[in-house]
Amino acid sequence: MSSLNTILLSLVGGVLPALIWLWFWLKEDCLHPEPKSRIIIAFLGGMAAVFVVLPIEKFIFSNSLTGITITTVFMWAGIEEIVKYLSAYFTSLRNKEMNEPVDAIIYMITVALGFSALENSLFIFNLIDSGSFLQSVTTGNSRFLGATLLHVASSAIIGIMIGLSYYKKYLTKRTFLLTGIVLSILLHTLFNLLIIKASNNLFLVFSGVWILIVLIIVLFEKVKKIRY
Repeated sequence: MSSLNTILLSLVGGVLPALIWLWFWLKEDCLHPEPKSRIIIAFLGGMAAVFVVLPIEKFIFSNSLTGITITTVFMWAGIEEIVKYLSAYFTSLRNKEMNEPVDAIIYMITVALGFSALENSLFIFNLIDSGSFLQSVTTGNSRFLGATLLHVASSAIIGIMIGLSYYKKYLTKRTFLLTGIVLSILLHTLFNLLIIKASNNLFLVFSGVWILIVLIIVLFEKVKKIRY
């Protein structure tokens, strides 16, 4: 398979599922939709964040004397969640379009889906390039159900905390934001550790993520009702 075909298949396998999820979440905010241009910028910002995260994660791993440890997994999760938040902040959260509590969740999820799209594309590319086309199809489906939703859930937690404190005082906003970031890192770390420890029983792990997504939807609706 040519390199161009490999790249195109990888992008389709990684980006298309993310766009489907993005459509779903944008439908949740259909009454006051965000500008399409801002959504595109946030999505691309999430993709760009991958190029910041990967070298840092590689550096952390190369300097680990004992391979992948709990500390390594925690640091990886921390880097990803912090960089995703910073990407959302610089592309969307500080702009005038961020004018209601629920917007923070939309932009955090959009960045997360952009990040997941490119991360999954690179993952699938490596599999196809090594001749594992069938495995790449299976992997794409599993990441569509699991890993992508993990990124959505962890970033949405930050967005929810920003939304809940939208009309509160500055110190309260900072406290809620810090709490959201910590919770997202802990969730991400837990998921990755479960993937490593329970690789033969991924259904249970992914089921937990789906339950979390249902909770995110409930909280999403709660934030939508917040008024000044």
